Amino acid sequence: QVQPVESGGGVVQAGGSLRLSCAASDGIFDSYAVGWFRQAPGKEREFVASISWDGVNTYYADSVKGRFTISRDNAKKTVDVQMNSLKPEDTARYYCAADRFSGVVVSQPASWGQGTQVTVSS
Repeated sequence: QVQPVESGGGVVQAGGSLRLSCAASDGIFDSYAVGWFRQAPGKEREFVASISWDGVNTYYADSVKGRFTISRDNAKKTVDVQMNSLKPEDTARYYCAADRFSGVVVSQPASWGQGTQVTVSS
């Protein structure tokens, strides 16, 4: 698969919202689970949310449950995450990737995009 393209990041005040989009031109993008991850300076990349190939199964990190919502449009080959009630600790560069094998969960991410920066001010 080719690298996905992340967009939608920006600077927002605490309590605000952003919608991130992950787009891919790969013809089999719609066959695999896709996940969003984030990495802050000095920290390891961490899981944020994922969605199965058909959109039926979604998973969220405890830190974002109730605030973030992941969705996908296989016709457009996009996976979005709506981020509400943003906190300063959400500040990070956000990346998306499809799983190498699974259509249900993201265990082995394939190609990463360049990411999109999210900065939340206090």
